[in-house]
Amino acid sequence: MTTKERFHSILRWFEANMPVAESELVYRNPYELLVAVMLSAQCTDKRVNMVTPALFEAYPTPEALAGATSDEVFEYVKSVSYPRSKAEHLVEMAQRLVEVYQGEVPDNIDDLQTLQGVGRKTANVVCAVIWNQPTMAVDTHIFRVSERLGLTTQSKNPLQTEKQLVRYIPAEIIPKAHHWLLLHGRYVCTARKPQCGKCGLREYCRFYGKNEKK
Repeated sequence: MTTKERFHSILRWFEANMPVAESELVYRNPYELLVAVMLSAQCTDKRVNMVTPALFEAYPTPEALAGATSDEVFEYVKSVSYPRSKAEHLVEMAQRLVEVYQGEVPDNIDDLQTLQGVGRKTANVVCAVIWNQPTMAVDTHIFRVSERLGLTTQSKNPLQTEKQLVRYIPAEIIPKAHHWLLLHGRYVCTARKPQCGKCGLREYCRFYGKNEKK
């Protein structure tokens, strides 16, 4: 099976079996999504969703968050991973958002990455989810699943994975494909014990094919 054929088969399966694929983070606007994605780094969406209601009630706008101290924000986010640094990044992000972008979340990757604590993955998520742009955010799930399925080959870092994926995935479905791969990695192709027995992608999967032969 060629790489192109593998992509075609896997994407077709996802389209048929997971027609609706969306972020599991709870948000109401671009500002809230940006904050939630920043908090989700090395943390579960479930935990972030437990934290954000009180956080957004206290700081409903970038202006409100920009006026807070990191110690104040820490009290709301202390149950997520790396709460101290995330609290600092959130305040600094909001301050720049207000000072440079008039409180409006930028709609492009380059400007988003000028915000404190916003890397390429976070910027890609915001652009894909809010503006449906063809940006592929690569987290640990997508990095793992792409390599196992055979969509990527010997990828050494998230950027290499991103480039290989966008080369073969049609631009118009990249935002949805991001969620397909992420959710598949979160619930089926898990890190420690992939559930190959109930995976509908077995016949296209490089990992399963190798292990079946063994």
